[in-house]
Amino acid sequence: MISWIILLALFLISLLVLIKAADVFVENLVEIGSYLGISQIILGITVAAGGTSLPEFGSAIISVLTGSPDLGVGVVIGSNIWNIAGIIGIAATISCVITTNRDEIRRDGLMVLFTSLILLFFMFLGTINAIAGIILISIYVVYLYVLIQKQRKYSKTHVNNHKTEKKSLNHKIILLTIISFVALIIAARTLVFSAVEIAHLAQIPEMIVGLFGLAIGTSMAELVVTVASARKKMCNLAVGTVLGSNIFNILIGIGIPALFVNIPIEPLSILIDAPVLIIVTIILLFFMRSKMELSRWEGLTLLGIYAAYAIIRIFVLN
Repeated sequence: MISWIILLALFLISLLVLIKAADVFVENLVEIGSYLGISQIILGITVAAGGTSLPEFGSAIISVLTGSPDLGVGVVIGSNIWNIAGIIGIAATISCVITTNRDEIRRDGLMVLFTSLILLFFMFLGTINAIAGIILISIYVVYLYVLIQKQRKYSKTHVNNHKTEKKSLNHKIILLTIISFVALIIAARTLVFSAVEIAHLAQIPEMIVGLFGLAIGTSMAELVVTVASARKKMCNLAVGTVLGSNIFNILIGIGIPALFVNIPIEPLSILIDAPVLIIVTIILLFFMRSKMELSRWEGLTLLGIYAAYAIIRIFVLN
């Protein structure tokens, strides 16, 4: 009983530290980037894309590198399913119509679907190795290049004589960046350790813990922000963040660990988890194909799909 309490406390504390450390790290990294004269366009795309996914990425890479690859793959796939079916579904259900634009759907939405299919292809090969990792990271670099070119074109069209303001840099910013990065690593390692130990004590497969426990836990910050925005009727911000996060999770969250170790794949992930990710992505794109918005009943549909998936995956196929 004492072991359970200690592990659960460790899990919750490390989760909170992980989320806060990621937030502080990204905030101060932007300040350093501005001081170095890095374009706000590049900062916005790279830091914004990776920032919201940092807790998931940290958990995934630590899981894989410390000998729990099922946990790492589970975090990535589970987080992506939860982002679409859970977070967007909840936001649309809370008296809110989620809106987006055609660029996000055509570029980012189709990119999410493409990366999910690429991941499934590598999963069919049995292991995700360094070659797969290089390919995934290369795809992300190309995607970033397209985004940067798009944003530069937009800035030239809409902003005249815009120059990036070079901010002053003090020791506090550097110190906070270093401390938050160290805290991020320690918290991710502690989170993974406690999750693995809880899984062993409860005799729960690590994949299940990754798919649901870590995936939902590391996305808690996004969930809180999304729910708060939905309640304030500020509903036009969720889709782009989720799509960018899902792309980053797959291409970087799986790609970088694969450079160092071969990631074995659980058969059920190929048969159930990856296909569910592809299905919910297609459903989201289908719902938003014409009016570029997601209604309450469509949000409820996504939540229903997630609930059915969770029940089947946890209690029937585990």
